[in-house]
Amino acid sequence: MHFFYILYSETKYRYYTGHSKNVENRLLKHNNGYSAATKHGIPWLLKKAIPFESKTDAIKAENWVKRMKSRRIIEQIINEDIDLTHIIVG
Repeated sequence: MHFFYILYSETKYRYYTGHSKNVENRLLKHNNGYSAATKHGIPWLLKKAIPFESKTDAIKAENWVKRMKSRRIIEQIINEDIDLTHIIVG
């Protein structure tokens, strides 16, 4: 099982999306500064983790959200107004 996840930084007022097999461990790495892309937004809060059967589908979800380039889309996913599993898996 792989996950697409959404993090939020209250210090930067920004969302970050990613994929991982172990979301809790990945969040710890983000909050410990292991990622150059997120080290300036510490602390990061996990807002949503969506399970996918395959790593490929989790990556497809991440890429779809990044292509949308929309904070509103991310917030709709968090609020469950958009179901990524139907968009990605079909």
